Amino acid sequence: MGLTLEEIRANCLRARGLMDRARAEKFSVGAFNLDNQETLIAVARAAKKMNAPVLVEVSQGEVDALGLANVRDMVDNYKRQFSIEMYINLDHSPSVEAAIAGIDAGYEFIHIDVSQANHNASEQDIINATKAVVEYASMTGALVESEPHYFGGSSNVHTEKINYEEIRKTFSTPEGAMNFVNSTGIDTFAAAIGNLHGSYPTPKVLDLELLKAIRGAISCNISLHGGSGTPGHYFKEAVKIGVQKININSDMRKAYRETLEKVLAENKTEYAVVKLMNTVIESVQAVVESKIELFNSAGKAKI
Repeated sequence: MGLTLEEIRANCLRARGLMDRARAEKFSVGAFNLDNQETLIAVARAAKKMNAPVLVEVSQGEVDALGLANVRDMVDNYKRQFSIEMYINLDHSPSVEAAIAGIDAGYEFIHIDVSQANHNASEQDIINATKAVVEYASMTGALVESEPHYFGGSSNVHTEKINYEEIRKTFSTPEGAMNFVNSTGIDTFAAAIGNLHGSYPTPKVLDLELLKAIRGAISCNISLHGGSGTPGHYFKEAVKIGVQKININSDMRKAYRETLEKVLAENKTEYAVVKLMNTVIESVQAVVESKIELFNSAGKAKI
């Protein structure tokens, strides 16, 4: 059941209020990827238990598997069932058309990332696409997020080490961030300071001094992608510096798969797999709760 334009605009206004609160009260909102209904239930239960505002997000792969409208309906159903503050982010939308579809579906947060489809996209190409999405998003008030270049890694559990010499080449700069924000009018800047999509054998190292410089250069929200596998103290410091949104995916997927493999191995004669899923949900929920605690967003929900 779709939302009316009036309902979408009201949701987006509340989402903007959430980001304002995050800035004022020094917390960050966790943006947790959905692979399926079980991960959505895990996030919803964690949000309820911790009284925390949350974003749930889908990238193009999840959109293809679940459908934009279906995700909207499921999120609204669980939001009502649990009485929680929860919004949807369309993550790494690969084209203007895909981003517009998310806006039309009533998503409150839209990340336009044409560099995902074309890693060699020029900064001007990215600016032009981002400006088009910002302009269209004014219809609903959806918050638009972007960055001026390709952001590396993939949302998986990697076995290779992080090559920081290569990663540093794509770090954000204060000047670049300011120019991009001014050129596009985005609501949220996705900063690259050592964060990287996926989980790796060694912990990630974030350049907090660079983050401070970027925070001083721009007035819009800041997000960190690739939060999985990051030592918790970096999150705590990043929140203090002024990050409003942190994305988590691979840590959830790892907990989901490892727990599912365990319960399947322990229940070889049970073919109604749905009966085994609560243990899996609990495992993912524990990951979400641990991030909420690190992001200082526990107790910050406003229903």
